[in-house]
Amino acid sequence: MNPIIQLLKEEDISDEKIAEIFTALTQNPLMAMNTIASLGLPQDKLQSVMMQVMANPELIKDAVAELGLDFSAVEKAKQTIKDQQS
Repeated sequence: MNPIIQLLKEEDISDEKIAEIFTALTQNPLMAMNTIASLGLPQDKLQSVMMQVMANPELIKDAVAELGLDFSAVEKAKQTIKDQQS
């Protein structure tokens, strides 16, 4: 299982909310970060999710595939994250 999905499930985040987060990550990564921040995760878990998302966009691709979401949007999200890190 994708480590981001696993962490969110451990924190009792619903499958529906997880799918919503990853859909947001593919469409607007900055808004998705706000959504993740609003979940009420403990600070250490929140920091872990944020670091994984920022440091390894490949995890987003894997999670989107695992959740059966639109893969083509992932490529745009990966590019957006790369552009923001430059």
